[in-house]
Amino acid sequence: MRADRVEMSWDAAESSWLVRIESGEEVIRRHCHAAKDADEASLRSAAQKTLQNEGYEPEPAQILIRR
Repeated sequence: MRADRVEMSWDAAESSWLVRIESGEEVIRRHCHAAKDADEASLRSAAQKTLQNEGYEPEPAQILIRR
């Protein structure tokens, strides 16, 4: 199964990265404990791992990272 949209952004309230997975009307939010200044490659890797954990096929080009 593939997600329609995957977005990763910094959640200041939780001091961690938030992975937001959209699939149809369903939205899944998971926090990822990477450093705030982590490079793009490590953030994409963390998002891919989160996608796999949720049962989705990871597609790196589909991941949007908002800083």
